[in-house]
Amino acid sequence: MTVASLLGGKGHRVATIRTTEKVAAAIQQLNEEKIGALVVVDRWGKLAGMFSERDVIRGLARGGAAALDYEVHELMTPDVTTVAPDDKIDTAMQLMTAHRIRHLPVMDGEKILGIVSIGDLVKYRLDEKEIEANVLLDIARAHH
Repeated sequence: MTVASLLGGKGHRVATIRTTEKVAAAIQQLNEEKIGALVVVDRWGKLAGMFSERDVIRGLARGGAAALDYEVHELMTPDVTTVAPDDKIDTAMQLMTAHRIRHLPVMDGEKILGIVSIGDLVKYRLDEKEIEANVLLDIARAHH
């Protein structure tokens, strides 16, 4: 199963924020959308970084309440690990584990196609296990 097939079920919407927006605005957006991270884009709409709850905590620890007035690029994680649409879901899981991250933008060259989260991957795995269990039950019932 590929990342593209997972995106097909989930959708391609990506919550983004500009590098020059205030951290307070980013926190508001995270809260309103009930998500854990935003894709940070520059003025040309190109991927510039990720801004997550962890970046908020680090910023508050470093700058106190003044961090709310920082620009997103000052606290974001600039080195973004990404996946391609044809990457396997197992690859995405391995990347998240190795880099200790919870969100992976899905990129086709420079274009952001979507984002997959650890929650999406766990849900996929649970659905996969449920399908396997149902197939085994059907086989067992057919042999009785």
